[in-house]
Amino acid sequence: MTAIKHALQRDIFTPNDERLLSIVNVCKAGKKKKNCFLCATVTTERPVQVKVVKVKKTDKGDFYKRQMAWELQDLTEVDAKDANKENPEFDLHFEKVYRWVASSTAEKNSFISCIWKLNQRYLRKKVEFVNVSPQLLEELPKAEESVPSGESQSVAGGDEDALDDYQELNSHDEQDIESMMEVCEYAISNAEAFAEKLSRELQVLDGANIQSIMASEKQVNILMQLLDQALAEVDNIEGKLLSYEEMLQSVKEQMDQISQSNRLIQISNTNNGKLLDEIQFLVNYMDLSKGHIKALQEGDLSSPKGIEACINASEALSQCMNVALKPGHDKLMAVKQQQHMFSELRDTFARRLTNHLNNVFVHQGHDQSSTLSQHTAELTLPKHSPLHRDLLRYAKLMEWLKNTQREKYDGLSRTYVDYMTRLYEREIKDFFEVAKIKMAGTSKDGKGKFGLHGSSGKLTGSTSSLNKLAVSSSNSRRSQSSSLLDMGNMSASDLDVADRTRFDKIFEQVLSELEPLCLAEQDFISKFFKLQQNPTLAQVENVDDSDGTVPSRPLSEHRHSISEKDMVRMMMNKIFQSIETELNSLIALGDKIDSFNSLYMLVKMSHHVWTAENVDPASYLSTTLGNVLVTVKRNFDKCISGQIRQMEEVKISKKSKVGILPFVTGFEEFAKLAEAIFRNAERRGDLDKAYIKLIRAVFSNVEKVANESQKTPRDVVMMENFHHIFSTLSSLKISCLEAERKEAKQKYTEHLQSYVINSLGQPLEKLNHFFEGVEARVAQGVREEEVSYQLAFNKQELRKVIKEYPGKEVKKGLDNLYKKVDKHLCEEENLLQVVWHSMQDEFIRQYKHFEGLINRCYPGSGITMEFTIQDMLEYFSSIAQSH
Repeated sequence: MTAIKHALQRDIFTPNDERLLSIVNVCKAGKKKKNCFLCATVTTERPVQVKVVKVKKTDKGDFYKRQMAWELQDLTEVDAKDANKENPEFDLHFEKVYRWVASSTAEKNSFISCIWKLNQRYLRKKVEFVNVSPQLLEELPKAEESVPSGESQSVAGGDEDALDDYQELNSHDEQDIESMMEVCEYAISNAEAFAEKLSRELQVLDGANIQSIMASEKQVNILMQLLDQALAEVDNIEGKLLSYEEMLQSVKEQMDQISQSNRLIQISNTNNGKLLDEIQFLVNYMDLSKGHIKALQEGDLSSPKGIEACINASEALSQCMNVALKPGHDKLMAVKQQQHMFSELRDTFARRLTNHLNNVFVHQGHDQSSTLSQHTAELTLPKHSPLHRDLLRYAKLMEWLKNTQREKYDGLSRTYVDYMTRLYEREIKDFFEVAKIKMAGTSKDGKGKFGLHGSSGKLTGSTSSLNKLAVSSSNSRRSQSSSLLDMGNMSASDLDVADRTRFDKIFEQVLSELEPLCLAEQDFISKFFKLQQNPTLAQVENVDDSDGTVPSRPLSEHRHSISEKDMVRMMMNKIFQSIETELNSLIALGDKIDSFNSLYMLVKMSHHVWTAENVDPASYLSTTLGNVLVTVKRNFDKCISGQIRQMEEVKISKKSKVGILPFVTGFEEFAKLAEAIFRNAERRGDLDKAYIKLIRAVFSNVEKVANESQKTPRDVVMMENFHHIFSTLSSLKISCLEAERKEAKQKYTEHLQSYVINSLGQPLEKLNHFFEGVEARVAQGVREEEVSYQLAFNKQELRKVIKEYPGKEVKKGLDNLYKKVDKHLCEEENLLQVVWHSMQDEFIRQYKHFEGLINRCYPGSGITMEFTIQDMLEYFSSIAQSH
């Protein structure tokens, strides 16, 4: 191994200025054994670089070559596999793990020890050595005992000792060695003589050194005496320092006692100050004046001054009870006594306030009931502003009660709702009874025919009997004017206008009375019960969605909480639970009196809903009127559907001419009425939809009647009715029916032309047949100039036909035609002259057509008609004037 080491040093490492320190013969673990050497090297130049180099033989086997090298600083772990047993395997962890098997355990241990020393000396890097015996790293010679002497010197001992003792010569050492070797020229040839000479010179130098030391003994003794004196002086100084320290120790103890006393005094002063602050805090925030106590116990809740005093006292009590006590305050006896007194005052005042407000509710309810008689004969609702004004003085006390005694607050809320529900129910019921009677009409002697006595002001008729009587009283009007079929009857229409105007005023007055009443009550509830703030969780009463009633149980029995806005809405639902029912009953009565009242109700109700939503979209009034509006809209749709159904069921007389159909004139009256009602209305879209349904029904039923008509020609029925529809739509200028207006005009024009052509027919029948034959020959390819050479169409035949239609005969035929048209057309629409003028134009067109054929097919023949266009115009004019 020594020879291999020298060979590797000479051939591989010396050329690279490297020194080989340790070598181990290894092969890779688990593979086919291919031996190689791992070498630990250092560079001879500074800074020193330490490497682990892998060397293997060349393929020829005579030389070694460098295969791979790793920097020692890249080594992270050395794993010897087993620290107790001899195992030649070991791992080196660089960028990956390299597993090796050494040729002997001794070589492995020597190599690992060399790696450890290099790491400690040059890198100072803590490479982790795993499964390596500590003795191997600390006591290297013991591990080398098992190595042969030659190998130990070469592999471990010699090189490693050289590694420890080696020092590089500097330039001065090199010069000394060179000068010494120049003096001794035989140093190279006779090394023993050179060594002996050096030894003698060394002995001479040692003797000189000893003599120099002995000569300096006197100075040493003098130095020792000086040191003894210095030590004695130090002992003296130490004694004085000890005496000073004892004196300072007593002073220190006294100063410590003074400091401790000062600290205790400062703590006492601090505690006294804190105690004073606590007492002052309790006195300032938990002391209630005698005046406040007297106001809470005996204050007058009827007078304004007494109420103001109670309000101030209750606020002061709340501040005392809600003060934020510090930890430990609640254990003080004085604090407990004050809190107990505050609780008793709170309970006493809450009980007094609750009893007083209950009495106020009952008293005010009786007072309002006693004044109902003066409002029953008039369509007005009693005003509750005095009651609200009196109760609002207690609003702050109600807020105090709400924050301190929730149960009593809830009880007062229920009491108020119960009394006001009964009061409003009587007032609203009587109010609607008056409204229904006024809608149904009263007798001239001032006594209502449905049980209203003006003198007593009491209503004796029930709602159901009132509805029956009102319906029976309006049956005659409904038979005349409740549909589009009879709206054209002017005598009935005049009556209907008056009735509907009266109904409109009554319905508007009803809504106008209800709206301020509900708004005022809702505003009062919000202010009095302090529910107008942003929604917060509150324990209130539950609502039954089916009928809007509120159970008497507080919400504390329920598991859920609702907002204060919901509480206001529920209280309003309970108080005014009869409004929606009475409104629906009134609407049903108005619809029974006259189905067209739904138009008035739809407009009025829509306006009031729109107004209420602008004020508060979530208010009780907005919600209730919105529900009623759905009913009104449903009645309106039912009215439109009823009119359409009546159109479909119309029957015409087979013996008389049709004329303008009743539902056509009825639609005109309906449109005029609706336009007057819906002028500037919010729900114009509902009317537009109804217009579309009605006009389409009118169109289809006009065609149906025209097809079924036997006395009057179909074209006449279509022409007259669509002309009337077109005139109506043009005058009303309804934007949503513009397409239908154009369609009506088109149908009128088409049927006018059709009637003219069918009625006029062929007034010159033989002449028509003759020229039809001429046109047929031309169509077959005969030239127009050659038609006169055809036997059946020569000039003689043409003259014969023309002679059969002199002017007198033509005039006679036109006169008969005029009488026939006059029988077909109705007088209301006044279309006779229009039709007659259209027939004149058609006749002239045919005349010009015949003249054109004569000029083209019989040129130069001089053949003309027996009458001229001017004669024809005179015929038509004279016939029209004569009739």
